[in-house]
Amino acid sequence: MMRIVRVLLVTSGSMGDVAPYTGLGVRLRDAGHEVTVATHAPFAATFAALGLPFVPIPGDLRRILPQARGQDGRTSGTGPRALGRLLRIARPLIAELGDGIAAAAETVRPDVLLLSTVVAPLGYQVAEAAGVPWAGVFLQPVAPTGEFGSVLLGGRSVGRPGNRAVTAAANTASQILYAGPVQRLRARLGLPHQPIRTLRSWQDGGRYPNFHGFSPAVVPRPADWRPQLEVVGYWWPARPAGWTAPPDLAAFLADGPPPVFIGFGSMGPGQGERLSGPVLDAVRRARVRAVVQSGWAGLRVSSPSVLTVGEVPHEWLFPRVAAVVHHAGAGTTAAGLRAGVPAVPVPVLADQPFWAGRLHRLGAAAAPVPMRHLTADRLAAALRDVTTNPHRAALAQALAARLRSEDGAARVLQWLAALPTAR
Repeated sequence: MMRIVRVLLVTSGSMGDVAPYTGLGVRLRDAGHEVTVATHAPFAATFAALGLPFVPIPGDLRRILPQARGQDGRTSGTGPRALGRLLRIARPLIAELGDGIAAAAETVRPDVLLLSTVVAPLGYQVAEAAGVPWAGVFLQPVAPTGEFGSVLLGGRSVGRPGNRAVTAAANTASQILYAGPVQRLRARLGLPHQPIRTLRSWQDGGRYPNFHGFSPAVVPRPADWRPQLEVVGYWWPARPAGWTAPPDLAAFLADGPPPVFIGFGSMGPGQGERLSGPVLDAVRRARVRAVVQSGWAGLRVSSPSVLTVGEVPHEWLFPRVAAVVHHAGAGTTAAGLRAGVPAVPVPVLADQPFWAGRLHRLGAAAAPVPMRHLTADRLAAALRDVTTNPHRAALAQALAARLRSEDGAARVLQWLAALPTAR
């Protein structure tokens, strides 16, 4: 008899932080497990369309980001000051999450928690109080390694000992944000007070695995990671059955050569007017057609050779374009790789510079154009690079072929099947 596990999958962030878990959740559900997703209320319809039970938690980034500094691209970067800005952005989000995760667990009564990077330090406490196992389902390689620097600082290498030390220091800085919320949550749950360092040493010490949802072809598993840190392959977003493209988009795609895609996701809320001008000038100079996604920035570009769209599944659109210009978030980076099209990464903060640099080193992208340095000239040159250099397209297609052979959800399913708590 197949073992059925009641799973609570918890994530937080923007669409790129949530979309991969639609595919993981559907895959676990289709294997027979009972899966409930806990994330922010604006994503309720996304999961309802897939038939996945949903529990809302607080901390919606659409409300928090416009009040934060650093995400608009003017002062982004990868140094300690940039990390400080990132942590200030995260502070109000983290402060709200703990009670929401606890309430979700009280509602679902799960056998196991699956936790994304941001929610994990809080979710560990909830799992401990409930007496159930947990696993990380991470989109970024945040654990220290000698093979690359801190993802939170752009991944720049400073030598093997330095890489481990810098990553540990960056992780310690981020843990400071969790110290107060974790202790308040433990008190609410009836758990004893413990220093945050002691908790993280125990909770990250190898009792349960952290599954990393990216391909070893993109980031090989570091040889110095402990065995419980696994790289399992991408979790691809699920698309509701019957989804069809808007008629204007379908007509635009059919009316000429494949366009480029340009969109910055959740970055630059309210900066559409500032960013739209350079985008339009670059498209004209590069002599390409473009589909521009409005995103949280509110991009609005008007031209016969440009179509501005709202939300469109990247897994549908990207295979139909010649190249993708994006902010290099983990989810959007994965979507471009899956489509086999070259990229122009325009990173802003957090792990985005890491993925941007990784894409370029793999040969599947132009050199990154940080948003704080974005000009029409630089974007046009990068667009010409990815649309006229067949080497870029060939490398992108080869990576996509490799990704098609991987099954990121299989290892998670294997672990669930082996759980002693399975019913």
